[in-house]
Amino acid sequence: MDYECARSHQHDKKRVESARDRQMTILVIMLFFVALLPYALTAHLAVISPQDPVLHIGSSLTAVCTISAELEITARSLYWTLNGRRLARNTYRVLSPTESSVTLHQLNGSLQQSGDNLVCHRSNGEVLAGSCLYVGSPPEKPVNLTCWSRNTKDLSCRWSPGSQGETFINTKYILKYKLKWYGKEKDCEDYMGQPYTCYVPRDLAIFTPYEIWVEASNQLGSSTSDVITLDILDVVTTDPPPDVLVSRVGDLEDQLSVRWGSPPALKDYLFQAKYQIRYRVEDSDEWKVIDDAGNQTSCRLAGLRAGTVYFVQVRCNPIGVYGSKKAGIWSDWSHSTAASTPGIDRSHIGSCDLKPSEHNSTLRKELKQFFGWMRKHSYGCTDVSIKLYDQWRVWLQKAQKTHDQGYLIATPSVFRAGVEEAVSVTIFNAVEGTRVQLSVKSEFLAHSHGIVRGKKLFWVFT
Repeated sequence: MDYECARSHQHDKKRVESARDRQMTILVIMLFFVALLPYALTAHLAVISPQDPVLHIGSSLTAVCTISAELEITARSLYWTLNGRRLARNTYRVLSPTESSVTLHQLNGSLQQSGDNLVCHRSNGEVLAGSCLYVGSPPEKPVNLTCWSRNTKDLSCRWSPGSQGETFINTKYILKYKLKWYGKEKDCEDYMGQPYTCYVPRDLAIFTPYEIWVEASNQLGSSTSDVITLDILDVVTTDPPPDVLVSRVGDLEDQLSVRWGSPPALKDYLFQAKYQIRYRVEDSDEWKVIDDAGNQTSCRLAGLRAGTVYFVQVRCNPIGVYGSKKAGIWSDWSHSTAASTPGIDRSHIGSCDLKPSEHNSTLRKELKQFFGWMRKHSYGCTDVSIKLYDQWRVWLQKAQKTHDQGYLIATPSVFRAGVEEAVSVTIFNAVEGTRVQLSVKSEFLAHSHGIVRGKKLFWVFT
């Protein structure tokens, strides 16, 4: 029995404590509202009109601050600020003991899209009322609408806001698109976190043209861009070429070989790739561009500086995807790949050798002469010309390093029967008074004749 009474007593105690907690909660809530009451009443003791107006740039505005008599102050004691800057007294007017006005002329565009803050203050600086001014212009027609598709799977579009550009107030842009002959209008929803850009990630048709346009609107008006019509296949771009490899070409000091892979995302598509290459030296930001590297996945860079690090990038333009007649769109550049050309071996160079600048100038001149002859005689066989040039340059550089006193290069060195050939014979590293004898070993060359150049040499034709 005592136990039951004890339990009953405990239950009664808990009920009393619960009731007290509820009463305390109600009391706290009442005190909270009582504390807020003066602020709630004060909020309606002053007001600015018009409230949050939207105005054109260059407009004028007269705003009125009306105060309640309960504040026990007069309108003459009030002052105005715009974006925290106190306005001059000559812009105020006291309309009545409870009304003060301010007039602003030739308003400029709002400093922020959330509006400019026009505030009415008591003489002690206390804020009585405020209004946001939205000063701007209606949007102009969006221009330069362009779109591209990465590997035909999606669509990205970009545009410009018009010739005037900034509207100074919040302007909403919506990209709209639809199939040209059927289908309903759709809104692009992914604006990619970038201004004037939108992304359609999926559910796109190919072989069927789309109509695409942009609508712009704000509180002062609206406008619509021109409608563009395109087929996804006509605006295809792709990923940067993969597996870019840059390597040396044997011992050639002025060349590098570049190889890369074709776009993997388009491996099952019918198209013809076009490539561009750009390269720069390690200590420069200036790129040199090979505009058309053709549709092969390799290229030879020539005329480079010996012993120099080069950075190389490649990009791709997928042309004629599934028979499209459009030019295609260039991909982004691949990540930079670095390689260095071989350095010049100076172990045998004496004081009489050419300076590096003179050496490079000579090599460039030789390169120009060699390819000029090859274009004339190789009948467009590029592979043969590169091979012959490599052999010629390797032999030439070895000869220069070992300081041959003189060596001859004759072009062409192989003759065709019944065809008249002009033979160019060049001697290198010859000292003054060198005697050169050219012997004719064939009846075909029996009637050869030559033009002798160079005062240091004595030529004999036999």
